[in-house]
Amino acid sequence: MRAVLTDLTIPRYLLTAAAQRLPRGIGRGAGWGLSGMMSLRDDLATPALPEAPGWVLLRPELSGICGSDTAVAHASSSRVLSAFYAARRQILGHEIVAVVERTGAGATTVSPGDRVAIDPVLSCAHRGFAPCRSCREGFPYVCERFDQPGASGCRSSTLGFDAALGGGWGQYVVAHQAQLHRLGGIASHRAVLAEPASIALHAALRWQRRGDRAVVTGPGTIGLLLIAALRRLHPDLDITAVGPGEFSRDRARRAGADRALEPGPGVVESLAESQGGRVIRPRLTRTPILEQGVDVVFDCVALPASIDLGLHLLRPTGMLVLVGGAGRQRVDWSLVWNRQLTVQGTVNSGPEPTLGGRTTMSQVVEWLGDPSYAVDGLLTHVFGLDDWRTALRTASAGPRAQAVKVALRPNPDIPLVPG
Repeated sequence: MRAVLTDLTIPRYLLTAAAQRLPRGIGRGAGWGLSGMMSLRDDLATPALPEAPGWVLLRPELSGICGSDTAVAHASSSRVLSAFYAARRQILGHEIVAVVERTGAGATTVSPGDRVAIDPVLSCAHRGFAPCRSCREGFPYVCERFDQPGASGCRSSTLGFDAALGGGWGQYVVAHQAQLHRLGGIASHRAVLAEPASIALHAALRWQRRGDRAVVTGPGTIGLLLIAALRRLHPDLDITAVGPGEFSRDRARRAGADRALEPGPGVVESLAESQGGRVIRPRLTRTPILEQGVDVVFDCVALPASIDLGLHLLRPTGMLVLVGGAGRQRVDWSLVWNRQLTVQGTVNSGPEPTLGGRTTMSQVVEWLGDPSYAVDGLLTHVFGLDDWRTALRTASAGPRAQAVKVALRPNPDIPLVPG
């Protein structure tokens, strides 16, 4: 099997991390840092179906490159979160559109040739365990046995971070039938968005609407899909996007934002001018506070500057939803206490009470089949496995490369569905 294999031994990880600090053209710019842990292999074994009912072998049609993937490639992932992704050998790729190749014993809901989106989350049910507390309470996406392989053989909370089941950056991947959602004839450029769109919808549903004003910071793939989800859920909601560069801001408006603003303290003044509210200026700090501010901020960047701006924009009792992968950062949290704000984390996706117990992926698959769901044009680049380094550089560059979603095509013999 051909696949891009990641070897996360500590020496290789440290070597890759060090390469990111070298001058461009010596290490990082020459791509040496990316190849420190990753290599395209032609001699890998096809992942075996677990000896348990319901497992399926699939061939990826497309596999998106996520921010968590580029973080692995650049050795910049949170060291704390490395506990959740313990496998040394990984085949990345968890945003997967695939075709069923073969079904194992007890797999009855799909057949060879079916085209599906894969929900990558692995919980107790997939591993063959009695439900842990999180799974019992309806939160399988934060299963407490994420590192116990069980029947699955996978030591990760999701597919795409352990070579045992393969990943989207390879010619084969194994998943449980409960993770599969039939796509029918949904166009490939929309279908590959199913997993990130389910993440975005899950994040949008963390806010139980109180008010009419929302801000989405960071109109990358997740941010744009979050805007599209909010517009779908709340047609009358006033949505402001905050992101650098006209490329990102234009995409945000197309996704459904009412306006798009350049990041920085000026966002406070702009919203006060366009929507009302008072601007309060603290002593000796750069960013003013928006009194009578917005009701919710979805931060899809989660860096100190974006978190700080979000806190300054929120009205008392508002909510900051952290959708980006925040790591160790220095932020003044005084406004959380002073204005009784709620800070809400969000990860993965799964069943939702507001959807009657259905998963967000089942919902977005329906949306993807509806042309009015404004996500066309988000897939900007597709590369073969031979060009995985170029794909990673393009995904890492984002708007600088005029890129939103970048995907790999591991099996070029599988035709892409037009639309």
